Amino acid sequence: MRDPKMEGANDSSNQPPAGPEGRTGGIASALRKRIARPFFLLGVLALGLFLGGFIVFSDHVSTMQTPDLVEPADGIVVLTGGYSRIEGALDLLKNKRGERLFISGVHPSTKRGELQRVTRGDATLFECCVDIDRSAMDTIGNASESIKWAKANHYSRVIVVTNNYHMPRTLVELRRASQDIEFIPYPIVNSDLRNGDWLARGQVVRVLVVEYVKYLGAVIRSALPDNLSAVTQTLVRWVKDA
Repeated sequence: MRDPKMEGANDSSNQPPAGPEGRTGGIASALRKRIARPFFLLGVLALGLFLGGFIVFSDHVSTMQTPDLVEPADGIVVLTGGYSRIEGALDLLKNKRGERLFISGVHPSTKRGELQRVTRGDATLFECCVDIDRSAMDTIGNASESIKWAKANHYSRVIVVTNNYHMPRTLVELRRASQDIEFIPYPIVNSDLRNGDWLARGQVVRVLVVEYVKYLGAVIRSALPDNLSAVTQTLVRWVKDA
């Protein structure tokens, strides 16, 4: 009587081929494992760095507060796009924290009088001391136009007004565009996030993640040579318009 176990043990179909094909398959498998493991470790490391950086970024943004500006600056720049930005900048101008105010990124169809009424700004102040930019389409453009305005007015100290989550990227773009001007951040804080409850607020987390990714892009772009930086700037705008 034949033993079934012995039959399985002697069945050559259950054994890996001992010829060249078997050896080649074993080598390929080993190579795949050797290549895959470093990539896996790099992926885990990159994810850890991304999450760690995001936590640091979010903590920095959530603890920002509007400063007490004891010493006035030469001018004030505000970037449109967020709640209460222009109103905060107009208050600074009214309190003589700067000689003139530059509002960057206003929609081309928005007229000066309409902007003044919507923001409830002083009409006389708007007429004498407010300059409006309608050409900037994004933060890169805001920075470029703001630098042109500051240099045209011979300003060396400029207060920068934007929302707290937008401030880090704004400063990166401004400082990349000019190292000769001192930029004083004046973050507009619409929600108190200091107690850490932003982690449980989905909309806030989404805004912070998107802004963090954009901030990383700005940091990388600012570290590149000017010619490569211009290429990445064009690519970013092309992706946004696509």
